Amino acid sequence: MEFTKKFLRAKSPCADGFRWFSRNVEDGSGYQEALDTLVNAGRVDDACWLLSQFGPTNAVLVVDALEAEAVVFAGTVEVRGSIDVATVVQAGRSIRAGGGLRAGRAIVAGEGIRVAGSIISQGTLQTGGDVRADWGVEVEGDITCAGDLRAAWDVVCYGRLQLKGGAFVGQDLIAHGLVECDKGLRVGGHLTGAESLRVRQGIVVGGAITGVAHLEAGWGIKAGECIHTHGAIKVGESLCAGGEICAGRGYGVFAGLNVQQETWEASAQVWSPQRPEGLRSGVWLGPSAV
Repeated sequence: MEFTKKFLRAKSPCADGFRWFSRNVEDGSGYQEALDTLVNAGRVDDACWLLSQFGPTNAVLVVDALEAEAVVFAGTVEVRGSIDVATVVQAGRSIRAGGGLRAGRAIVAGEGIRVAGSIISQGTLQTGGDVRADWGVEVEGDITCAGDLRAAWDVVCYGRLQLKGGAFVGQDLIAHGLVECDKGLRVGGHLTGAESLRVRQGIVVGGAITGVAHLEAGWGIKAGECIHTHGAIKVGESLCAGGEICAGRGYGVFAGLNVQQETWEASAQVWSPQRPEGLRSGVWLGPSAV
């Protein structure tokens, strides 16, 4: 793909960006060459805008290690070692690293991210596919993922966590913002929240669920320890906890919301050491045998 002023003008760029581009990028320059020129001049936001307008390529960048102020690449980024970027790393397709991935402002991939270490972003994390880290994930801003999120260690998100797929967390999940998951959520350790958590399928947590506002699951919820929320607890089917199930003051606990009442004995079971205060639907059957 070759760039000309006429070609760029068709995308309605801002006046300042178009003037700079006209003066510094020659007509007929290649796509990646134009992106590199913008990044090298410190116009990283303009490079990201250009990539969003013209889309990805099938090019592959393969290097042993990647350390830079910013990286905007139209294709796939493959690094044998680690990626350490001061501001933004954005790929039109996938990002893969044999080590860790760190960025000071944003990590963006048009497809998926796969790293053998940890993913750390002091800003946001956004992908058009799956995210997989063999260690942990820590993001200061929002996580927006069009696929599954998988991490062998902890996942810590200080912003909103929004997944089109499911989440599989080997240790603890700590979420400071709203959590929305279109599939299931499985956490090996504790799940600690601050705002509401909504999952369309089921939730399985090895430890406790605490701190969240409202807790909702389209299927069921199972926790190895207690379930404590500041708001309501709502599940489409059954609810099970190794410890106390406790909704917020003045709120209820609802099981079996997505099944008929005559099937509650089988499909809206509530298992916990004590009958939850404020149980509004479902059948409490005592402590879980599992």
